[in-house]
Amino acid sequence: LRQELSAPGYVPRTIALGANTDPNQPIERQHRITRRVLEVLAEFGHPVGIVTKSALVLRDLDILKPMAERNLVKVAISVTSLDPKLSRSMEPRAATPAKRLGTLEMLSAAGIPTTVMVAPVIPAVNDSEIEAILKSAAAAGVREAGYVMLRLPLEVKEIFQEWLMSEMPDRAAKVMSLIKSVREGKANDATFGRRMVGTGPYAWSIGRRFELACARLGLNRNRRKLATDQFRRPPQPGEQLTLFQEPAAA
Repeated sequence: LRQELSAPGYVPRTIALGANTDPNQPIERQHRITRRVLEVLAEFGHPVGIVTKSALVLRDLDILKPMAERNLVKVAISVTSLDPKLSRSMEPRAATPAKRLGTLEMLSAAGIPTTVMVAPVIPAVNDSEIEAILKSAAAAGVREAGYVMLRLPLEVKEIFQEWLMSEMPDRAAKVMSLIKSVREGKANDATFGRRMVGTGPYAWSIGRRFELACARLGLNRNRRKLATDQFRRPPQPGEQLTLFQEPAAA
């Protein structure tokens, strides 16, 4: 990472940590890879957005607070459900809903810009909780929110269907039908611009509910754009000598 950021002509743009997998997996407690990444980004003055479900993000407040003061960081935490039983069933290794909201509150109190992600929205499973999740997050000091409609690529479809038949057999057919209704009859649609929110009447209704709840709670009024003008490439070996050392005598 340090080598990449030091490359001549490098142009800083916000890096997303957690777009594909949580950067604060349990093993991070021992290996501290995410923390070391944050240390390098802070050193360079590079903007970063973090998406996580883990309270372990609080460990790095000593790095995040100075970065936030320079408008270099924001943290998003996903909340799938406020129901502890449902949350534990869907995400057995993840933090409880109360823990996630508490983490958002502590981050907000420390001056870290926070976002709640209602994600994933699963038709006929947790879609009824959208407004309640947003209300709880706003009470915790969150000022931005987003949502992601469930999609089921590749082997994820089979895993989800097995879970659905095990946990909600009476609703399984309805849930899958609604999921496909927002993906043009398929379980997955990775098309840019549609993959996050879906299409069709059901997807539209979810989007309108989300927007109305955000407006009522004062969320997303001013979306924060992280700074790129703080980026500084530390001097490379030999550069200080070039600038400051007197030429050698002939």
